[in-house]
Amino acid sequence: MQAKKSLGQNFLKNDTIVKKIVSLFVCNENDLIIEIGSGRGALTKHLNSLSNNWLAIEVDKDMEEYLNQYGSHIIYEDILNIDFPSLLKKYNYNNLYIIGNLPYYITSPIIEKIINSNINVNKMIFMVQKEVAERFTSKPGCREYGYMTVFINHFYDVKYEFMVPRTEFNPSPKVDSAIITLNYKEHDIPSNEYWQFIKDCFAHKRKTLKNNLIKYDSLIVDNVLKKYGLNSTARAEDLSEEVFKELYEECKEK
Repeated sequence: MQAKKSLGQNFLKNDTIVKKIVSLFVCNENDLIIEIGSGRGALTKHLNSLSNNWLAIEVDKDMEEYLNQYGSHIIYEDILNIDFPSLLKKYNYNNLYIIGNLPYYITSPIIEKIINSNINVNKMIFMVQKEVAERFTSKPGCREYGYMTVFINHFYDVKYEFMVPRTEFNPSPKVDSAIITLNYKEHDIPSNEYWQFIKDCFAHKRKTLKNNLIKYDSLIVDNVLKKYGLNSTARAEDLSEEVFKELYEECKEK
């Protein structure tokens, strides 16, 4: 069966790499694993041998040829249509893990959806485009640093694990991939509100932070920037996550 370009399908063919990915988390029978995008089952077969408490969400019903052996463990649905809180009510578990090879074109929407679903995933392991992995793990002042970097890193500790060459896939994509891990962090900010605030901060990359936050109290913005040794010409890409958090907390009070 040929990969479908419309679904961003590229199938990992190196089982050694698959085993290396699986080794990045340790779970027990009381934990639940969710796989996003089973494809032909390269990763699925390892999850099935690891635990009986798992499920996979696959958008392509044609993959049933490869996945029918796993029966009710497979849900054929678009991940972006999944209501995670409702789905998880059907399962009893201690810790939740999510793992998958994410289609490049919807990587950010998938991660955004998971975080905004407020389901507190203990650990996520994703294969993403190498440039995306670098963006999610970038630091303030770097060209790759953006709103998704700030948003994700508030809720999870993000780590770049290792690169996966494009030659390890069939068909071979035009870019290399990388494995990232996201470990849950305690937080006290509503994700949906913070998401919108951070998007406002980065609304226009060439504008200063103050100009992007024109609908907020400029005096509050100035005071927070001064506290961290920054002036009114600072841009969003210059700020650490700590500064964004304080800006959000101060601005929402008014």
